Amino acid sequence: MSADTRASLIRTLHASVVKEALEAHGRFLKGLPGGRRANLTYANLNNYNFEGVDLTEADLTGALLGGAMMARTKLANATLYGADLRDSDLREANLSRADMRGACLRGANLSGADLSGCDLREGVTAVQDDTKGLRILKHSKRPGELDYALLKGAKLAGAQMAGAFAQAADFSDADMTGVTLQGAKLVNACMDGADLSGANLHNADMAKVSLRRAVLVGTDLSGANLEEVDLTEVLRAPPPLIYVDDLPLHDVLDAHELFCRSDGRDGAIAKLESVDFRPLKRLKSRRLSGLSAPGAVFFGMDLEGVQLQGANLSGADLRGVNLRTADLRGARLVGAQMARADLSGAKLGPLKIAEDRFIRTDLTRAVLRGAILAGASAPRARFIEADLTRVRLDGCDLTGAELPAKATFAS
Repeated sequence: MSADTRASLIRTLHASVVKEALEAHGRFLKGLPGGRRANLTYANLNNYNFEGVDLTEADLTGALLGGAMMARTKLANATLYGADLRDSDLREANLSRADMRGACLRGANLSGADLSGCDLREGVTAVQDDTKGLRILKHSKRPGELDYALLKGAKLAGAQMAGAFAQAADFSDADMTGVTLQGAKLVNACMDGADLSGANLHNADMAKVSLRRAVLVGTDLSGANLEEVDLTEVLRAPPPLIYVDDLPLHDVLDAHELFCRSDGRDGAIAKLESVDFRPLKRLKSRRLSGLSAPGAVFFGMDLEGVQLQGANLSGADLRGVNLRTADLRGARLVGAQMARADLSGAKLGPLKIAEDRFIRTDLTRAVLRGAILAGASAPRARFIEADLTRVRLDGCDLTGAELPAKATFAS
């Protein structure tokens, strides 16, 4: 498309006009008199500050939003068809069910954003050219710009992303359950730790894709190009029943719980290294103090209120686990994978084992990307070399805790 054609489409709006449109949109969303849906189609909003603004259902078709500050912006059900969002900051933004067909996301940071149900397929915008007839609008490539989007920890459940959008993108730890990527070009994409349960990757080009620790339960990979794909520690569907020394796992845990409840008079201590607990689905409020389960898999399970004081869970897979109000005092969680885990109100402080003797909760080198520790109690806990990227810590007691030298927390 010629520069003249693009220039004729783009509108330059005064800041007061944009402000008035946002105020009217706010009234529209509340059903108040004088409200109207924001119409910012083909507006030049490059580098604009929309942080935290509610643009739910707004029409931003073809808008220029390059470099815009849009962290935590609400764009649910918004129309962003053909919008230019390159280099924009969309961290933690709500883009659920938005129409983003044909949008340019090169260099955009969508880490932690909610794109569930979003339409990210390729789209075409045709414009009338007086001299050359119908022309196709395209986003021109700029020298030196990133040619991929950052989608670490994003929620993409049910999104549609056929086409070239996902090529070389970073989907680390993203929720991609049920996503449609049929025939998509994913060459060199990073999907480490992504949850692709139930995803459709039929005929997708996945050459050189990194899928380390990705979840591939019920994933359709038929016809996909898997040349040089890294499938290290990939998590597939567990067997319906797990046996430990010829005993069903639930019997072994019952015996361990009896041991805890009887102060060691009955039952037996469970040693369950690298065991997959997923067939049990939940361990809510179970009394499992002192459990030895290094390298075990608890992915996505419900462990709310579980008692795991002094447990050895080093290297365990606790990604996406519900650990709200869990008692993990004195637990050993060295190197545990805890991305997106919910530890709201959990106890992570020292465990008293004798007069003036305590065992501290050890989360050294644990991966807690996107985890929730809101209202948790973690005094004197060890987080040395832990990955605390986008961790929510509002109301968390970290008195005397050993934190990593460099840590990035969610606001």
